[in-house]
Amino acid sequence: MTIAPDPTRVEQFLGQVLTDAAAAVSGITVALGDRLGLYTVMAGAGPLSSEQVAERSGTVERYVREWLACQVAGGYVAYDPEARTYTLPDEHAAVLADPLAPTYLAGAFLMLNAVYGTEDALAEAFRTGRGVGWDAHPESLFTGTAKFFRPGYLANVTSWLAALDGVEDKLRGGGSVADVGCGFGYSTMLMAQAFPASTFVGFDYHRPSVDAARKLAADAGMGDRVHFEVATAQDFPGSGYDLITNFDCLHDMGDPGGAAAHARRAIADDGTWMIVEPNASEDLAENVGNPVGRMFYAASVAICLPAAVAQDGPVALGNHAGEDAVRDLVTAAGWSRWRRATENPVNRVYEARP
Repeated sequence: MTIAPDPTRVEQFLGQVLTDAAAAVSGITVALGDRLGLYTVMAGAGPLSSEQVAERSGTVERYVREWLACQVAGGYVAYDPEARTYTLPDEHAAVLADPLAPTYLAGAFLMLNAVYGTEDALAEAFRTGRGVGWDAHPESLFTGTAKFFRPGYLANVTSWLAALDGVEDKLRGGGSVADVGCGFGYSTMLMAQAFPASTFVGFDYHRPSVDAARKLAADAGMGDRVHFEVATAQDFPGSGYDLITNFDCLHDMGDPGGAAAHARRAIADDGTWMIVEPNASEDLAENVGNPVGRMFYAASVAICLPAAVAQDGPVALGNHAGEDAVRDLVTAAGWSRWRRATENPVNRVYEARP
């Protein structure tokens, strides 16, 4: 017996999917606005014509006019039809125009190029069970990921460190820190800026990211006391570290248990391991209608899980494995103390001690 769907509910869901499709397609315009500085030239400028936006950004007015139409339709930019001018509200500029603002989110749209660009590889991974390595993605993924996480780290790293037991005092006195899975090194450099007496080294297995981190450190005048090396979480050199950190990367590893065991060998007897992970619940019910959870789940499908599987390790966590799964890996590797030190809507911060 065939049961006809409720036409009202069909129409409601059709509207939801249409809204999602419109957002997905228009995402390219957000990425372009960020890349070309269109939001930047509009920020704080008040009403502007399309000609003024084009002139200030060094772009072509006809394209800018089309871009502005999409921004108005999406509610990102306000439009005065009588004056034919466009305004980026200050509140919107805080999200789209200032890469240093804790509310900046435009960097997320840079990753769309990489995610959609690897659709064929992801489809093959679904069929075969093989992975798609981090280094198999376009450069926009590495740049976009760094740009996406940087504002949150800028706003929170010092408070996260303050939430750890006794770590601030050690770093003020001159401690040694290994930032494992450092990517472009923003987390490493932010810690080094806050604690100039300590020494910092960032490790990442992805050489292009390490090269980018070295250049950023040199440009910031920090190349003499912040160093970056190519190494994995399972073999990075050094021992007796006062602090080891993993920022949003443990779940990307094919052998997170091996990473936990190596960190245990490398830590000082009274050292601390800080693990920053996405605040995405392992309970699906808690993420229904939650845009943060939905974003992380989508990233796990397209980036995190395939990257872990590509490493041929024993475990592929996904970025929403939850605290219990991470804690079990850590304690199995010989860490005796564990606690959730702090959290915010985007991240959870865990503290492990020997």
